[in-house]
Amino acid sequence: MTLDDLGSRICILGPSNSGKSTLAEAISRKRGMPAIHLDQLFHLPHTDWQARPKAEFLRLHDEAIRQEQWVMDGNYTSSIGPRLERATGLILLDLPTATSLFRYFRRTLFERDRRGALEGGRDSVKWDMIHHITIVTPGNRRQYAEMYESLVLPKIKLPTPADLKRFYQTERLDD
Repeated sequence: MTLDDLGSRICILGPSNSGKSTLAEAISRKRGMPAIHLDQLFHLPHTDWQARPKAEFLRLHDEAIRQEQWVMDGNYTSSIGPRLERATGLILLDLPTATSLFRYFRRTLFERDRRGALEGGRDSVKWDMIHHITIVTPGNRRQYAEMYESLVLPKIKLPTPADLKRFYQTERLDD
């Protein structure tokens, strides 16, 4: 399965800090399609990750998925049904929890212009996020794996950092 096989509306799912936004931006550059970061739709800009009202998020989400082309990163399972119905392909990142935790600390402590960040926001280390990555994410991984197996659309699973790196190289996403 190649990037071209995934079509013009690609969902990227996976644990927090697994590289979804970075991959979405790389695909966006390569394919000339808009990258849509669900974190930016779910949270208010210029805040410390304050959620929008649910109805506003769902309206923004539905507007985004109606576009003819997109690469969309983020999970937000409350809206995943309509997104997957419109999607032409799926990429599942299933990187280890230790990788996600390392990336979380790296991005919050050292990265200032990360892909998918909130406009006007600044990341900081939060116990809630550490808890989410280490405690909540393992259950989510099982849910994403089951979803991945049940879907009939074109899909790619990248379970290790080496697989993700190989995908970047094969698809020439790092050009």
